[in-house]
Amino acid sequence: MNSQHIGIGMTSQRTRERLVQRLREEGIGDERVLDVIRTLPRHIFIDEALSSRAYEDTALPIGGGQTISQPYIVARMTEALLEGEMPKRVLEVGTGSGYQCAVLANLVDKVYSVERLSSLLGRARSRLQELGLRNVMLRHGDGFQGWPEMAPFDAIIVTAAPTEVPQVLLNQLAEGGRLVIPVGGRGGQQLYRITRRGGVCQQELLDLVSFVPMLDGIRE
Repeated sequence: MNSQHIGIGMTSQRTRERLVQRLREEGIGDERVLDVIRTLPRHIFIDEALSSRAYEDTALPIGGGQTISQPYIVARMTEALLEGEMPKRVLEVGTGSGYQCAVLANLVDKVYSVERLSSLLGRARSRLQELGLRNVMLRHGDGFQGWPEMAPFDAIIVTAAPTEVPQVLLNQLAEGGRLVIPVGGRGGQQLYRITRRGGVCQQELLDLVSFVPMLDGIRE
């Protein structure tokens, strides 16, 4: 074990507590979400060269033009997804590093996650297995198609920004289900929570955000 790993081990609890305190100050109030972020080792989801920055409230590159989301955004989206009746089955569109998936897997019964880049999916699968998370199903697929065979879902979370809300994903929401999704072009998007009630979708603006664009198709 090198000194860098020892350093992370020695400081991680303090740095995690500092991160949780910052999230509280920024308005995150769901203690279930804060507890998971406090205990989940974010440093295993990023390259070792960046691991000293794992508990900063910032997005970091993970390869393939993708990023691991800022902890505040992960917490904000998770909190919005859990508010109200607790979802049991959640679809995540964009597995990425696997961090958001791991947060959800510690909170809900089952997470189904779709990733278009097989290189990212393979690394995420290894990390989730390392954490012993057995309630996750991963799929190499086009996020715009969701996961129709497993629908309907109590909640759907999208971790990249389409220019408009995909109707296919709305169709895969259960009655009363919630979709949390960033929408818009490069340089700034709006984060929405859309709730399906009686065939009508009610939309709330949650935040202004910046995500990588959501792309169709699949890649190795």
